[in-house]
Amino acid sequence: MTPQDIAHYRLANQHIADPHLKEPDQVVARLGALQAQDYAGAKWSIGLRLPDATEADIEQAIADKTIVRTWPMRGTLHFVAAADARWLLQLLTPRVIAQTAGRYRQLELDEAIFARSKELFAGALQGGQQLTRADMQQLLEEAGISTAGQRGYHILVRSAQDGLICFGVPQGKQQTFTLLDEWIAPTPTWERDEALAELANRYFTGHGPATIHDLAWWSGLTLTDARAGLEQIKAKLRSETINGQTYWLSPDTPALPEHSPTAYLLPGFDEYLLGYTDRSAVLKPEHAPKIVPGNNGMFMPTVVLDGQVAGLWKRTFKKDRLTLTLSPFTSFSPAHRQALNSAAERYRKFVGAAAVEVS
Repeated sequence: MTPQDIAHYRLANQHIADPHLKEPDQVVARLGALQAQDYAGAKWSIGLRLPDATEADIEQAIADKTIVRTWPMRGTLHFVAAADARWLLQLLTPRVIAQTAGRYRQLELDEAIFARSKELFAGALQGGQQLTRADMQQLLEEAGISTAGQRGYHILVRSAQDGLICFGVPQGKQQTFTLLDEWIAPTPTWERDEALAELANRYFTGHGPATIHDLAWWSGLTLTDARAGLEQIKAKLRSETINGQTYWLSPDTPALPEHSPTAYLLPGFDEYLLGYTDRSAVLKPEHAPKIVPGNNGMFMPTVVLDGQVAGLWKRTFKKDRLTLTLSPFTSFSPAHRQALNSAAERYRKFVGAAAVEVS
């Protein structure tokens, strides 16, 4: 297996190449979790892994409560399948909370404040209510709990990590919060070893080829816990050694396709790039700074050609017409340009634009 093979296998296992899953929750469950701090981009991350999906399909899955947006790992927003929300939170958030203790002290947030905040949220959201972030912050302020600086943000995150709240259905452009236990049906409690094994299996089948260090970084688990999860399921996986590193993947990974120009327009924060601590198989080091310009931590949408990140793109709307502006790292071949036009047409259908222009 070569680094280029790694890229092609990841495209297949992440269901970017030849997608054949049917529903948004199947995509999210397959990957284990899907990074979602950019809401519009996250919807496209799901959509590009489904044949003929539209933005409305993803929004309907949110309204139908089959996928849920919350903070299960690394203190970062993800979409998870509703059936997975509780056991992922229970497994992964205690370590994140412990790692955030210093920031809590800086913000003068303690367990008493978190407990009081959760009481307020539980009372206000009871009975299926959904409140915007501004409403939630106002609720805290009226009770004498300051939301200045990042205090309000951390109180919301902590309430979600503790399993009290999750995101509901957006009100226009405003995100809303609701009670997790009212939003999704009860689910079984998992033993820790069982959860570690399941997460490792989801990760390596949905992201492989990947290393144990990739799993630990992606999940926020310690290496010890990541290895414990892998140990339970590695007999079900296939392994390959490349440059002294062991990569794990599903034995059902499709055979590598014959070479042909392929092009994909991936959103920022997509799992294809951010799902690994080592991204060198798909992104050349000299291009890495272009993906995260400045120091704001924002990842730009990427153009992926034959498995490699080969440029950036951005979208603009004028009425119902869509323009996609590409910024290539190197010149695109005529065959790649044709493939990119097909990728642009697919994105046009997803967002429901009447026409698309690629420049």
